[in-house]
Amino acid sequence: MGIKSKAAVAIVVLLLFLGSLWLQGGLDYHWDACLKVYNQENKLHQLYNSSGVDRAEDPQVLEACPGQTFQVSLLLSHLLAAPAYTSDVLLQPYLSSWDELVRFMEALGPMVGLISKEIETKTSIIRQLALLAEKNPEAELGPEVHSIDNVSTQAGTENNVEVSQHTGAYHSVRSMIQVELSRGVVDFHHQTDSGCRTLLRLHRALLWLKLFLEKLAETPVAGRLRSPSELCREAYQSTLAIHHTWFVRRAAELAFIAMPERAFFFRLVCVQNQEELSIVLNKVVKAIEEIYNRTQRALEENGMLDLP
Repeated sequence: MGIKSKAAVAIVVLLLFLGSLWLQGGLDYHWDACLKVYNQENKLHQLYNSSGVDRAEDPQVLEACPGQTFQVSLLLSHLLAAPAYTSDVLLQPYLSSWDELVRFMEALGPMVGLISKEIETKTSIIRQLALLAEKNPEAELGPEVHSIDNVSTQAGTENNVEVSQHTGAYHSVRSMIQVELSRGVVDFHHQTDSGCRTLLRLHRALLWLKLFLEKLAETPVAGRLRSPSELCREAYQSTLAIHHTWFVRRAAELAFIAMPERAFFFRLVCVQNQEELSIVLNKVVKAIEEIYNRTQRALEENGMLDLP
């Protein structure tokens, strides 16, 4: 094997290794496919409903963007479908949101492409656990899990911690937490493939993506729009970098250098300028924030924010 061939093999092995490490630190995403050919004339024709309601109360319906794999309209619809009851998150639309976020990340290029496979691995773990629970009805939620518990916060006040009323153990975030705790499958000291630990990794990555999209939607400061690379690095440093080793943080810095320019994101979200991009991304960020906050509360109430 020639020197060039050996070098190519070494690079592939290194990228695979980095993808795995990144996941264990908390970042579960993979970017290995470029955006498919799209028409530059594509435009988002429906930023708001045609009804006369106030824009702040707008149901946030977006049209499909033809000619590409990632669809911001689908992402938003899944995100809006996930919140349930007063404090829960339905897992099916939550995982479907991740499917679309994976497509978003895959569109950003091959430099960081191998990592979104790790997100797909994590969503598959939860889906498989849900499937196994469906095939084993004897292990479904009992009456004690269907109840609404009162638990004390650190301040000593009482909060209602809601568990969804359903028959599927993995129907929602709170039902999954309660059933895994009751079955003793959550290990607070060692790494496992429990749904709760898996959810925590996805949860951390969701915060990174939320912050990145939020920054990407910002209006110019002193007439200057910062590069997506700079924004992504900044979002990473305040979120996922906290959970990563020095080696993984350096690898992340290299990956961010290869981020596309802002015009690419106009085409990806099917808009013409920064103003339109901000409108669309702010809708997405708001929907992500609701899911993130609900999940954060559920994990925190059960002491799961630091699962190994």
